[in-house]
This record gives sequence, C-alpha cells and structure tokens, in this order.
Amino acid sequence: MPRAQVLIVGAGPTGLVLALWLTKCGISVRCIDAASGPGTTSRAMVLHARNLEFYHQLGIDQAAIREGLKFIALNLWARGEKKGRVAFGEVGKSLSPYAYVLIYPQDLHEQMLVAQLHTLGVDVEWNVSLVESAEHDARVSATIKTASGAAESIEVDYLAGCDGAHSTVREQLAIGFPGGTYAETFYVADIRGRGAVLDGELHVDLDQADFVIVFPMRGTGRARLIGTLREDAGEESQLEWGDVSQAILQRLRLEVDEVRWFSTYRVHHRVADHFQRGRTFLLGDAAHIHSPVGGQGMNTGIGDAVNLAWKLAAVLRGAAPDLLATYEAERIGFARTLVATTDRAFSLVTARGPIATGVRQRIVPFVLPRLFQIDFLRRFFFRTLSQLAIHYPDSPLSQSLPSPAAAGTTGGGNRLPWVSLGEEGASGDNFAPLVSRDWQLHRYGDASRGAEAWCRERGLALHSFPWSPAAQEGGLAHNTNYLIRPDGYVAIGLAGSDFGPIERYLERWEIAPGQQAG
Repeated sequence: MPRAQVLIVGAGPTGLVLALWLTKCGISVRCIDAASGPGTTSRAMVLHARNLEFYHQLGIDQAAIREGLKFIALNLWARGEKKGRVAFGEVGKSLSPYAYVLIYPQDLHEQMLVAQLHTLGVDVEWNVSLVESAEHDARVSATIKTASGAAESIEVDYLAGCDGAHSTVREQLAIGFPGGTYAETFYVADIRGRGAVLDGELHVDLDQADFVIVFPMRGTGRARLIGTLREDAGEESQLEWGDVSQAILQRLRLEVDEVRWFSTYRVHHRVADHFQRGRTFLLGDAAHIHSPVGGQGMNTGIGDAVNLAWKLAAVLRGAAPDLLATYEAERIGFARTLVATTDRAFSLVTARGPIATGVRQRIVPFVLPRLFQIDFLRRFFFRTLSQLAIHYPDSPLSQSLPSPAAAGTTGGGNRLPWVSLGEEGASGDNFAPLVSRDWQLHRYGDASRGAEAWCRERGLALHSFPWSPAAQEGGLAHNTNYLIRPDGYVAIGLAGSDFGPIERYLERWEIAPGQQAG
C-alpha cells in the first residue's frame, strides 16, 4: 500500500469529511476505525446550513438533501396540550442557499459519506485500531492493529484523531479533557407509530420531570425519539423501552406500534486542553463534547474537519508550516463558547423545581413563537443555530482592515456573505466559485483592470460580481477586493487598487494558487 500522508483515526462524520476534503485536494489518506462498519444507530439528527455550504464545496450537498427532511416547524407541548408553534420555513432566506435545518440521521449520513469516499478510490479500513503513535524526524510513526489481528507499522506526515469522546489519540497524548457529566440518562429510539405528532414536524414536550423530542423521519409513521428516562429507571446498561415514561407519550397522544431500536446514553460537557500537539490533531468528539441542545455536536466536528483539511493540504503542498497552528487558534475558542452556551440551555430544559417548570410550561411556549415573528430575531437565531455566525476575527489569518468602512461589516475572519445573483438564485450566486476549494479574489462592483492584471500575474482566480442591494445587505462594500480562503472565509478586504497588503499576506503564509488542487 502506498505511503499515506495523513492517517485519520475514526470514521464518523468528522473523520470522513476530513478524508473527503483531503482526497479531493490530492492528499493521500488512510482512514481507520475500530468498528466493523458505518454506524447503524445515532443520536445526531440534524445538518445545519453552514455544513451544507461546505458540502456544496465538496459536491455532496444534494446527496444529503435527497436523503434528509427539511425542518419546517417546531411545536411546543406542555401538560398534554400543544402550547405553541414556531414556523421556520425559509427563516434563513437571503442568508444562505440552504435556508433551513436538514433532519438527516447520522447513520444515513455516515453511509453517504463512506460511499462518496469510495467513489474517490478510498475505502475506510474497518476493524482496524490505533495501538500507539509517536512523532520523530518530521514524521509520525504509528502501529495499527489490522482486521486480521496483525500489527502494522506505518509512517505519515500527520495524524488526525477523530476517534470520539474516549479518544485513544487524545489519551496517548495525555491531553486533558476537563468538564463533567449531566445527571440525567437519555434514550434514543427509532419507532413506528400513530398520532398527531407524526406529521412531519418537530415536537418537543417540556414537562415537570422529563421531556421528549419527536424527530420526523422518512417513511409513514416513522419518528426518532430523544428524551430523558425516569429517575427511578435503574442502571443504564439494563434499561429498555419499558423504562420510558408512558405518561409523556400519552400526553403527546403518541401510540407506538413498533420500537425498531433503542439505546441509552449520558450527556457530557468537555473541551480538550489542546487541539494540536506537534503533528497530531484532535477533532470532533475527541476534542469537545456537549449537550444535544441545538444539534451542534456533529456539525461542529465537521467544521473542525474542514478547517484543518484545507490547511493540511496547503502545508503539504508548500505553504508555511505554522499555518497549522491556526487550527487550534480558530476552533478551540468556539468550542469553549459552544459548551458554555449549550450547557446553560440544557440546564434550563432539564432543571427541576416549580420555577423552572413554570418557565418551560408557561413562558417559553408563549414567548418563543412571538419572538420568531420579529424578522431581526429570526435571522439572528438562524445565523447562530446554523453556525453561519462562526467567525475568527482574532485569528492570525484574519488581517485587520485599514478602516472599518473599507469592507462594510465583513472583515477578515468573517464567513463570506451569500449573495444571490438572480431571482431565487436562478442566475447563480457568489458561492459557485468556492467549489474550487482554493484561494480566490472576489470583487463586488465595477470591473477593475488593476485587479485583473494583478491576479493574472499571480495565477489567482478573480471573480467579479455586480454591485447589488443583496451584496450591501450582506455586509459587503462597493468596489472592494476580498481575498477568500479555501473554506469560504474572508482573509482580508481592501478597497482601491493597492494590493500590497494582500501581496504581503500571501507571502507571509507562503500561499500559492493551486495548493488546494488535486
């Protein structure tokens, strides 16, 4: 087998997306997993807009959309009655080409990613585990246990630990994983049944002692339930469907005819002390785990994979090695903030006592639907939930602008705002060039011969877009040049014809066009 440049330990969505991006960039990978195959059960249920944008860059967005269900509305139940309905619909319209949340169970998701990787000539090595690894002589040596039980020694340039909450990679590096575990035991069940809550929408019951979320799935009468178990249910390893509170199902008027599978788990909240040590990196659950509020876990892991993938590809093709240090700089701060915010939300959802119960049953169902009638709040909520708001203003890769007005409200470290170029996007959008997964210059406004000549001389792709109200509303500035990273974030924005700062930026990071090309 040819020597791989990157060894990926763990073939969940995080590891698979990392493998896909690197492979499409022409980087050779090996992806191993101790499991016998892709997951057949899952807790992660949603795919957010930001990751669908990344999937567009990989050419797999439509594969996900075909298998998923668009999240239409959230219904809030309390004390046996539906107390409120929050219609999402096209809540993110004008913010992203994916103006919705996609319900896409992780088991189906993983199968799709494995199949996509196979089409590129890379197969996950199942029943293969990492025994040990060590860094020396600008390489990482590793011993893996193959499916036959034999030991194999390999050398790679970099190692990526995508091997979950009990990460072998993290433990061997002796990186701390501080945090804690919530007291509640959760269950997840794939059921077939009957009732008003099986209407293709999302339903949440907020009760005194327990709660349940009903996720719609493809197929008549199918749903996935996630909820808490009774306090007196017993040991987690011995729990079964019969331990689920039947009272809450009765309040939802849900009749369960068949339980196709059932599993229990505990919820943790932890962030690793470091996401990188030398040539080894931690991603996804190996780096951070948190409550299921907002469906952020798997989506954050995929974001980790994209952030690291383009940087690994660039460095392996000649970019400055210290580019890799920006992975932790950009991702660890977001992970810590996310754990803190989801922890607060989770505590509200599961808190005991009359005050917390009153807030859940009376205030939340009344206030939340009314807040969503305010356009500004709808957009804010969508940007936050969908991870469109993730930005890296303090990253070494985000260059400050000469003046705040030079680039509208979109400065270095911000996601490139999405701009439709026609009615309902019929004439394309400014995200279309991002499929190259390479550095590029965007200009919004009048054509610039200076920009054309400068980009042509350096072999940098230039994409000029007409100025429009949509561009202004998105936070872009007229006649401004934006240097765009391979992951669709702005590196620097400059008005005028002085390309000196961009020139120095590219030289600093030893960036050359085509470093992301396979």
